[in-house]
Amino acid sequence: MLKTERCLLIGLKPKDFDDIKKLYCNEEVRKFLGGIRKEEDFQAGFSKMLQSSSDTIYLTVKEKQSHKFVGLVSLDPHHDKESIELSYQFMPEWWGTGYAYEVLKELLDFAFFQLNLTKVVAETQSANVASCKLLKKFDMEVCETVSRFGTEQVIYSIERRKWNGR
Repeated sequence: MLKTERCLLIGLKPKDFDDIKKLYCNEEVRKFLGGIRKEEDFQAGFSKMLQSSSDTIYLTVKEKQSHKFVGLVSLDPHHDKESIELSYQFMPEWWGTGYAYEVLKELLDFAFFQLNLTKVVAETQSANVASCKLLKKFDMEVCETVSRFGTEQVIYSIERRKWNGR
C-alpha cells in the first residue's frame, strides 16, 4: 500500500469489482479511453487485471478520510513492449481537486525509487487536454505521436535522472 497526504493506494482485490466497473461504465471517464466497456468485456478485463504478471501493478485509489473510491492507477507494460506505462482513471467528482497530481507523484516516486525503473511513459489522446496538462506538470516530455485506437495518441516520457519528485 502507498499513501499520499489525502489518499491510499491499495492493491487491486476481487472486492473492488463494483468500484472499478464504475470507471469502465462511465462515459465521461471513458471519453478518451475508447468508450465504455460492455459487461462481458469488463468482467474479462477485470479478471485479467487480478491475474496480472509481476511486471504489472494495479492500485485502487481511496480517499483517506472517507475511504471513498477515487480511481485506479497502474504501472504496466506499454504497447511498445519495452517501456512501463503509468496509467490512470479517476471518477469525475474528483477531477480538478489535485488528487490525480498527488497520486501520480507518489506512483512515479515508487516507480523510480522502489522499483528502480529508469524510464516511465504515459499515453493519452492528444484531445485529452487535461491529461496532457497533468503529465506536463511532471516535466514529462512528448516523445512520440501515434495513431492508435482510431485517434491521435501522445506518448510522454520521463527518465529517473530527470525526476526530482515535483
